[in-house]
Amino acid sequence: MIDYVGLMADNLLYLLLIVVGGLLVAIGVHFVPVGGAPAAMGQATGVGTGTVQLAAGAGLTGLVTAAAVMRVADDMLLVIASGMVGAMIMIGSTMLVGNFMYIYGVGVTPASGKVKYDPITKDRQDLYLSQGTEGHGVPTSCYISGIIGGGLGGLGGAMVYFALLSVTNATTALNVIGLASILAVAIFFINAVIASYNIGGTTEGFIDPKFKRVPKAIVASIVVTFLSAIMSIIIIGGI
Repeated sequence: MIDYVGLMADNLLYLLLIVVGGLLVAIGVHFVPVGGAPAAMGQATGVGTGTVQLAAGAGLTGLVTAAAVMRVADDMLLVIASGMVGAMIMIGSTMLVGNFMYIYGVGVTPASGKVKYDPITKDRQDLYLSQGTEGHGVPTSCYISGIIGGGLGGLGGAMVYFALLSVTNATTALNVIGLASILAVAIFFINAVIASYNIGGTTEGFIDPKFKRVPKAIVASIVVTFLSAIMSIIIIGGI
């Protein structure tokens, strides 16, 4: 007979880490500049793909980086830091290459259609917008927002993965690694989808008016991640 109360008590810290990690993922997605199909045609700022796909790319890179570090070190801070850096490098590289394509391929200047002046560089934006578009490329403020978002997503994903691997369990080490990987990815995608629905299309990151919707995503993320964390801990616990 499995002692569910005892199991949850032993893993309470990991439960909290999973909830915080999932919350960081949901918040981080709101920072990532996503333009979707319009951006692919140079008619909107951000990277030309969907919110979930872009977040998953950065987040999964962070998870892979964290997993690689865990093979040689069991230090939580080192593991989650590596996940954060891995995701930041991935999303940063994606936005940089995207800008090269917009500037030298399409022939447009990265500029925001949401603000008149870039809040970081103070450069004027509206002078460089083509008629009928909502911006081009990934301007400075969007790029920095994306780096922040990638860092939060990678940090959260690595935190979830580390917590799941550390759960007190009755299964073999190999099975734990497999289960932790699957469940960590699942929790990441759940929170990425929550953020995607909350954004509802394209976004320029923290300068976008849609960024004000973050509190709604926080509430949804806490509830869903908490339930997911309980189920994950019970599964890894040996059922």
